[in-house]
Amino acid sequence: MSAIRSFISQSLVGLAFLSASSVLLQSATAESISGKSGNVQAQITYEKPQEYQYKNVRLQISRSGQTVLDKKLPQESEYDRPIGDLLEGQEKNIPVLDLDGNKEPEVIADFFTGGAHCCTYSLIYRYDSKAKQYKKIRHEWGNGGYRLKDLDNDGLPEFDSRDDRFAYAFSSYAASGYPLQIWQYRQGKMVNVTRRYPKLIASNAAELWKTYNEIRQQGEDGKGFLAAYLADKYMLGQGQQGWQQVQQAYKKSDRTEFFTELRKFLRETGYIK
Repeated sequence: MSAIRSFISQSLVGLAFLSASSVLLQSATAESISGKSGNVQAQITYEKPQEYQYKNVRLQISRSGQTVLDKKLPQESEYDRPIGDLLEGQEKNIPVLDLDGNKEPEVIADFFTGGAHCCTYSLIYRYDSKAKQYKKIRHEWGNGGYRLKDLDNDGLPEFDSRDDRFAYAFSSYAASGYPLQIWQYRQGKMVNVTRRYPKLIASNAAELWKTYNEIRQQGEDGKGFLAAYLADKYMLGQGQQGWQQVQQAYKKSDRTEFFTELRKFLRETGYIK
């Protein structure tokens, strides 16, 4: 009988050890997302020990099967998570594509820092053929993100985004509006090309004005949408007309203070030259 008890006891200890080992192995198992274009392949691996924790995030880029870059990516905290689907509608993979027309695909590693809204950013890797290595830049998107779209039909995608500096500037996050912002990646730099797309700016401005009128009927002051609308109007070269509309629309008791703060903010953000 004691032999049976000893066998059962040893078995239970063995099962407990196997169970603990299984948990440890499971927690150490790396997950991954990947992307490919031509002979260039990129993969991000990471460990996810807990639901909102991401550790040992590594990026590997290979060319024709040869690893050119393999390094641990910087994280501001363990909640920084790599994502392949930065915005709804994108597949869960790493964007690997030619951004600047040099017939060499760039690699975009997108991250989300966690939290209710903020923040997202991109690490963009460009191959230096002379140095035979990848060089990166970091671009901040704030609360929003981007969509890759070929807006001018030249075969190269633009980053269709918004100016996140307007978040919380005059209202809560939910009541903030955003001017259009369009970026191109050229020779290792992000270039703001928004003003080249007046039709898109005008469409964004019309949507902001419509939203302002809708929420005003609900009793909201709408300052966040008026601010973004006026920024769009300045990009269209219609700043004076925009001011007239905003001043006619906003009649609340703090209008003088609001207009003063708005003019200062638009100067600081570069909309008023």
